[in-house]
Amino acid sequence: MISATDTPSTVAPQSFDDPAKALDAITELYERNTAFLIDSFGKLAKGVPITARYRAFYPQVSIETTSFSHVDSRLSYGHVTAPGIYTTTITRPVLFRHYLKEQLALLMRSHNVPVIVSESTTPIPLHFAFGEGAHVEASAAAFDDIPLRDLFDTPDLNTTDDEIANGEYIPPPGQPSPLAPFTAQRIDYSLARLAHYTATSASHFQNFVLFTNYQFYIDEFCNWARDLMAKGGGDGYTAFVEPGNIITPAGSSQPEAGASPPRLPQMPAYHLKKKGHAGITMINIGVGPSNAKTITDHVAVLRPHAWLMLGHCAGLRNSQRLGDYVLAHAYMREDHVLDDDLPVWVPIPALAEVQVALEAAVAEITGYEGFELKRIMRTGTVGTIDNRNWELRDQAGPVKRLSQARAVALDMESATIAANGFRFRVPYGTLLCVSDKPLHGELKLPGMATAFYRTQVNQHLQIGIRAIQKLAAMPPETLHSRKLRSFFETAFQ
Repeated sequence: MISATDTPSTVAPQSFDDPAKALDAITELYERNTAFLIDSFGKLAKGVPITARYRAFYPQVSIETTSFSHVDSRLSYGHVTAPGIYTTTITRPVLFRHYLKEQLALLMRSHNVPVIVSESTTPIPLHFAFGEGAHVEASAAAFDDIPLRDLFDTPDLNTTDDEIANGEYIPPPGQPSPLAPFTAQRIDYSLARLAHYTATSASHFQNFVLFTNYQFYIDEFCNWARDLMAKGGGDGYTAFVEPGNIITPAGSSQPEAGASPPRLPQMPAYHLKKKGHAGITMINIGVGPSNAKTITDHVAVLRPHAWLMLGHCAGLRNSQRLGDYVLAHAYMREDHVLDDDLPVWVPIPALAEVQVALEAAVAEITGYEGFELKRIMRTGTVGTIDNRNWELRDQAGPVKRLSQARAVALDMESATIAANGFRFRVPYGTLLCVSDKPLHGELKLPGMATAFYRTQVNQHLQIGIRAIQKLAAMPPETLHSRKLRSFFETAFQ
């Protein structure tokens, strides 16, 4: 039995009134501790005798406030609401540098207090020290007679949850309150899942995300992005990244790094990059609310500024035509995948900034304005259901509920994406395109679908891109709405 524990030397807490210097200290501590774990594992794998258990801890940041004084009430984040000690563990500080620097600067400005950087009591799991794409167990053959968990900390799902984001976490008496919606281990878990599901590194993800449920949209996005790169980028775009971390830089028509994966991942992601992660990420989430929840659970830890759903839907009104657009103003949730985290009685509000951007983008790309815009677009309730073949069952129940909800469209992902945006405080929106009208005898058949996709997908995609550009032009403090914040919120966005 191994009784000794080997850890890096203890680092005393440090106080900072400069966010950049605080972040430098966090980074140094994180890099030292992860290097210790990686180096220790490497030595054991080469046959160095096992004499101890190896452990290192995540860095953490803390603040202490003693006043109830009001801060700038226009801001939805960047401050705490009551006196006390607040803390959070930190991971991947290089990846999150811009985000962390902004959050720390706002805290210092809002409360005029220093930030304390120290080591937490939360161990760094070995798998997360290596980062994305590491296959730790495959390298442990040299000591496979001893369980890896006897030598290193491994991911612990018992302490990796969404209690803070869900508003369910209550600090034990005498313990600090959370400073951020996600702990370091929860973030590391999602970063690993993102690499698995999308076949791209988390470092490539951008702050504005488009979700779609059809490969046609991805094909159009890739064609547009590659053409943009060949012409030098334009509008600040610096590179285009595809699954396998295939990177095409601005000014080139050929990739300069990466390799195609042997098969496409479950939800491939494509990234049109800008400095400061200000570009566009597009993900094909496939069909169904389970995929929609899974990917947004993980993208949320990157704290994007907005995500939008662009996809196809069933038009429920006879006045609609194939190719018309639906701008969701409300959601009827029958997806069920979020019922345990966000009860269906919780309303999912439309966000004015996102709605205005989407409607303006439709007008600009289509050329319709004002009252004329009603010819091609409806606003209203979008229903999301978990049974794609609901038409084959008794329709009386679903049709009655959809009519009572005044629904204008039905799909399988939009309400899930919006609800998880609400849950994780990520601004969200939905613009769908009517591809069939099952209640009125217009079903999605191969010939009809081919013609529809050929004429409509590009326009729909350009609308989504234009809306993203409008949102990106807004200051983050304007885009992140206060209506997404609960009574007791974390200071970090």
